[in-house]
Amino acid sequence: MKTKSREPALRLQNICRSFGTTAAVHDISLDIQKGEVVSLVGHSGCGKSTLLRIIAGVEMAETGQVFLAGREVNGPNTFVEPEARSVGFVFQDYALFPHLTVRENILFGLKRQPKSEVGARTTDVIERVGIEHLVERYPHTLSGGEQQRVALARALAPRPSIVLMDEPFSNLDQGLREKVRRDTLSLLKSLDTTVIMVTHDPQEALSTGDRVVLMRSGEIVQAGSPYDLHDRPSSTYAADFFCAFNKVPGVYNDGRIDTAIGSFPRQLDLEPKSAATLYIRPQAIALSLDHGDLFATVEERIFHGEVEQILLKVKGLDVPLKVRTMERLPDGIDAVRVSIRSDRILIF
Repeated sequence: MKTKSREPALRLQNICRSFGTTAAVHDISLDIQKGEVVSLVGHSGCGKSTLLRIIAGVEMAETGQVFLAGREVNGPNTFVEPEARSVGFVFQDYALFPHLTVRENILFGLKRQPKSEVGARTTDVIERVGIEHLVERYPHTLSGGEQQRVALARALAPRPSIVLMDEPFSNLDQGLREKVRRDTLSLLKSLDTTVIMVTHDPQEALSTGDRVVLMRSGEIVQAGSPYDLHDRPSSTYAADFFCAFNKVPGVYNDGRIDTAIGSFPRQLDLEPKSAATLYIRPQAIALSLDHGDLFATVEERIFHGEVEQILLKVKGLDVPLKVRTMERLPDGIDAVRVSIRSDRILIF
């Protein structure tokens, strides 16, 4: 006897939403499994926050369907109100009520819960998030990191099936952001919570998501593991979003790309003499004082601490090669030899 396949925590089918003549979201289809953390990433205006609001029920899809654990909550003849969807929402500005204490803010999210359970749930989530010492304080007396934890506690208190987070760490200082993000995701994973997090930060998307969904102009460009999107981008847009590549023009001939910096083997479905572009990561270029395939002159060195960025002038290239390396060149060096890892090159 066949076992019934488990329904995804969220299923989006052909979701569309426009504002005037602008298509904010166009024909989005996506399945997210229970316990999965998905980073929804893209430049401002790509539709990621609109999609999050459609899932929450704050916006209605014009066409398409939204299913939560197999239950239709938005469709041609269906619309379930946000408060009945079992979805928690952490806003970018946290949206805490300034006139309520931390405890009262959390209790506000439990208004629809049985009174007999409210006390235990409040205590449980306060302890899990680690804000026992803050419960009688007001939002304006809290730091950004403390406000973020309170907003998370309020979202988790009703025990939602999915937690949606819209740029939840963007208001925090860089040093604090990483710790709060790590602690937050660790807690959500320990609870086996399904999470969809909107961000515009490529590094944040790669470091937090089990899966990354890259959007552009209301559509999904590529979805996959962080390694898929970073190492195996399917388009120039995806490649450029996650890395500042060196781009070297070339011509395809008999299984090779001929360029000003050498000839690189690659079998492509292209006609002879077709134009192609090498995408070379700054980290895929090795420097040496006496070994290497190319000669280059040093135009600029920018020291970032652990990593140094070096701009190199190479004969035949109009734009300097950008190199990021942990190796230390001697002071005053103005010429180097360059080697490029051909296995790390992308070609479009």
